[in-house]
Amino acid sequence: MSATSIQASARPLELARWLWAVTALVVFMVLVGGITRLTESGLSITEWQPVTGTLPPLNEADWQAEFEAYKQIPQYTEVNGPAGMTLDQYKYIYFWEWFHRLLGRAIGLAFALPLAWFWVKKAIPDGFKPRLLGLLALGGLQGAVGWWMVTSGLTQDVKVSHLRLATHLMLALITLAALAWTALDLRARARGEGKARMTLWGALALGSLALQLVYGALQAGMRAGPVAGGNWFSWDAWPLMQGQFIPVGIDWSQGILHALVSDPYLVHFIHRWWAWVVVAILIVLARKLRVLDRRASIAIHSAFGIQILLGIATVWSGVALWLAALHQLTGALLVLATVWGAHRLGRN
Repeated sequence: MSATSIQASARPLELARWLWAVTALVVFMVLVGGITRLTESGLSITEWQPVTGTLPPLNEADWQAEFEAYKQIPQYTEVNGPAGMTLDQYKYIYFWEWFHRLLGRAIGLAFALPLAWFWVKKAIPDGFKPRLLGLLALGGLQGAVGWWMVTSGLTQDVKVSHLRLATHLMLALITLAALAWTALDLRARARGEGKARMTLWGALALGSLALQLVYGALQAGMRAGPVAGGNWFSWDAWPLMQGQFIPVGIDWSQGILHALVSDPYLVHFIHRWWAWVVVAILIVLARKLRVLDRRASIAIHSAFGIQILLGIATVWSGVALWLAALHQLTGALLVLATVWGAHRLGRN
């Protein structure tokens, strides 16, 4: 049997369609996760209950019990309690965290159950079983990392660790990229083609974008978006920061490494200007794809163009929730477009 042949029972195209459906769910999960962060909802549920936590509180007594548990953590005692949070306000933030966790469970089932069915039916092409098991493991790890992130804000701080939040988001985006790459490989297998290889430009594009996304996650975790100052269409907020190119207030006292990952001014500065390095690399990638696959080239140009505009608008708005959420959503779509381009280049 040749490397590009398909065993009789394999159904690579069906598997590809299934993985694209899971990919769409993960994109939605990234959006909901962004809204959960932006509404400060992530600490509203103080326990991890994989089975019983599927249902929200069903009566007033249950709601009061959940609210009382929330009242014990620093976010309530130091921020929301003094601000006079009501039970109805608590229910609002509870919903987003509950929905985020519920969606995570749904994605797990949407992956595990069809995987078991395809496995039993011997429909998985040769060489793909280890990769699919790896994707399943990534999903389980994501749940564990999510709870690890939440625990960082239950006792010591009013918010979760920005480093753990960045780990949580990047793991989701790595899973997203791996799902898309595998789906594209399966589609190629259905056409009798081999797997794609990672080219230099593909790796450079994905690596530079990954660094940009890490800094976006750190910025979100530290609430560093508003440090630029200014208002709508204020040049003091973009392209400048507080009226200067290099912002004042960068704290170097704990060393350069600490500043690079924990100083809000420096993290914001790097995130906004590394973006243009990423854009330059993506333009080269897209130009290489113009003949190979014009649709992938257009997708990359469109995604990074919209993402840049949304990033600037988010800063100018003082981090309006809907703009910031769209910015995170488009970031996930940019990952998919870049994976598509890197994969197509690797099949040349």
